[in-house]
Amino acid sequence: MPRYSLPAIVLHWLIALFIIGTFILGLVMTDIPGLSPTKLRYFSWHKWLGVTVLGLAALRLLWRLAKRPPPLPAGTPGWQQQAAHWMHILLYVLIVAVPVSGYAFTLAAGVPVVYFGVLPLPVFFGPDPVLKPVLREVHYWLDMSLAALVLLHVAAALKHQFIDRDGLLARMSPFGSTKEKA
Repeated sequence: MPRYSLPAIVLHWLIALFIIGTFILGLVMTDIPGLSPTKLRYFSWHKWLGVTVLGLAALRLLWRLAKRPPPLPAGTPGWQQQAAHWMHILLYVLIVAVPVSGYAFTLAAGVPVVYFGVLPLPVFFGPDPVLKPVLREVHYWLDMSLAALVLLHVAAALKHQFIDRDGLLARMSPFGSTKEKA
């Protein structure tokens, strides 16, 4: 079965790991009461991971536009092909929208984003006490939507692996030959 190319596989798994880490860190940091040095450190790490996800997602999208993915296994029903197509589109949209909404929320809160504490990122607008709670909710719900979609994506991959036994999961596995690239 044709596999994804090595760059696509590496970007996929890096983005997945960073999204999981950012999500967990977001849950942990928001549960810390008050404004402690630990909480501030976690917020910085969360922002850095989010910016990294956005950069990696941009690379992944460019790669995806240049290289078509391998075809789905022969005999995959049309509805599953359409579901996979739309799920991937939604995943890409949310992988971009979540960090962008977090960035906007941070700016509305009046906190600049300084990548790795060294590189100040652009400030597109200043503090906005009206927009801040709206963007917080938008960021939260986009993030929860991404989490739900990632779980659905994983469930679909596992269904193909253990129920359909069609080898679909091997296309994106980091463990295996990438002789057939797509």
